Amino acid sequence: MITSLIGIKTKQTQQFTQEGNRIPVTYLTMGPCYVTGLTQIHDKTMVQIGFGTKTTIHKAQQGQLTKAGLTQKLRFLRSFGMNEADETVQVGKEIRVESLFAENDAIRVTGTSKGKGFAGVVKRHGFAGGPKTHGQSDRERAPGSIGQTTTPGRVYKGKRMAGRMGSDRVTVRGLKVISVIPETQTIVVKGLVPGGTNGLVIVTKE
Repeated sequence: MITSLIGIKTKQTQQFTQEGNRIPVTYLTMGPCYVTGLTQIHDKTMVQIGFGTKTTIHKAQQGQLTKAGLTQKLRFLRSFGMNEADETVQVGKEIRVESLFAENDAIRVTGTSKGKGFAGVVKRHGFAGGPKTHGQSDRERAPGSIGQTTTPGRVYKGKRMAGRMGSDRVTVRGLKVISVIPETQTIVVKGLVPGGTNGLVIVTKE
């Protein structure tokens, strides 16, 4: 049985509940998705799902899609394991969002967070910085000492320092489906998901 689909993040906005509470919501376009391949690996069935369109694709990928009976030039291809065998999952079949997700379903969403470039320790890790007085005007956002002492005489691996921030694979759990829109193959999720507009997301039922 398929428990995951791929799609793109369409927009973030807000809605009001019947009680008048304001909640953040995210619109995710999850279709049309197509089954592009089935593989058996160690007694586990892996299903490959394709989504989106693009102008040109590699010949190898074009051959795979043609073999699956698809004419679309799919942009994204991702593979997932199925919890149990499902004879209804066949190569070339379209998977509609309403067949997998319903209102009030608990889900988790995986995406790539927005890249923020090179960032210092205050922005990247929340360091307090140095003292603001006694003439230390150039130390307000400095990391401070990073060394140990003679023992071990080195900086430990994993020390939090300045560096590239963002563009990480992030998974947000505990989200809930507010509504499903079959006409546009869109689900409305309560909460915010990582990434920018049109960024790839993977939605999995909890």
